[in-house]
Amino acid sequence: MSPSSSLIHGIYPFIELGVAGSILLIFLYNRSHTLAFPSLAPPISSSSLLPSIFLFSSLPRQSPSLSDGRRSSSYSLCRRLGDGRHPEAANVRGRIEKENLLHRAFSVFLFNSKYELLLQQRSATKVTFPLVWTNTCCSHPLYRESELIQENFLGVRNASQRKLLDELGIPPEDLPVDEFIPLGRMLYKAPSDGKWGEHELDYLLFIVRDVKVNPNPEEVADVMYVNKDKLKELLRKADAGEDRIKLSPWFRLVVDNFLMEWWDHVEKGTLHEAANMKAIHKLT
Repeated sequence: MSPSSSLIHGIYPFIELGVAGSILLIFLYNRSHTLAFPSLAPPISSSSLLPSIFLFSSLPRQSPSLSDGRRSSSYSLCRRLGDGRHPEAANVRGRIEKENLLHRAFSVFLFNSKYELLLQQRSATKVTFPLVWTNTCCSHPLYRESELIQENFLGVRNASQRKLLDELGIPPEDLPVDEFIPLGRMLYKAPSDGKWGEHELDYLLFIVRDVKVNPNPEEVADVMYVNKDKLKELLRKADAGEDRIKLSPWFRLVVDNFLMEWWDHVEKGTLHEAANMKAIHKLT
């Protein structure tokens, strides 16, 4: 059953603040507002929300299994602003995913010149959704100068370029930032194993490039290119529970609501016509 979709206009007028790198901005609803999505069905006025803002320090570390300098990120320090309290230390990454705190994210869909989509299977060590198949790359922008640029969504484009190197070993020179095309944004919430989950404002970016892939085993268990028919077969297997195939919830939301139409634009070379970055799609 396809998820329902409604547009949220005017939610968080400050949402275009670049949020990316070693510090991650988390926008939370005031405690008087529920985080359950059913209550968010109608369009929301920003004046009805009182956000708390969290800054999360990302402490990059070199992956011990790699020799090319690629890094994974761990989140360990939290400073809460806007409520007059003293900064507090916390296991931020765990809190984000355990408490389903709303945060910024991006999802990249990379196609080759045959218009096949590159998918990855998340590694078994992922805290959320291990070993599920998903789009090319999914992560969070960081609080660093290059990923704070608001103009033309350059910050999130830079974040995408960075993470594609970290996860799939694709050099930045093979992924020019001006070739990432932001197509839309979606707001969703998804549990993982009953303890962990995701609650994200997700920026969706497409790019068409032929690249060489060198996956980071800490991040990625497997990769494959799919055409439309192969993706439909993958969806069928996931729905039927065959071959232990599972898909990430954010990828399934994009598939069910946007992907096939946008894929047509990929093949026609008209992706810019499909872009709508003014609206936020609330998906359940």
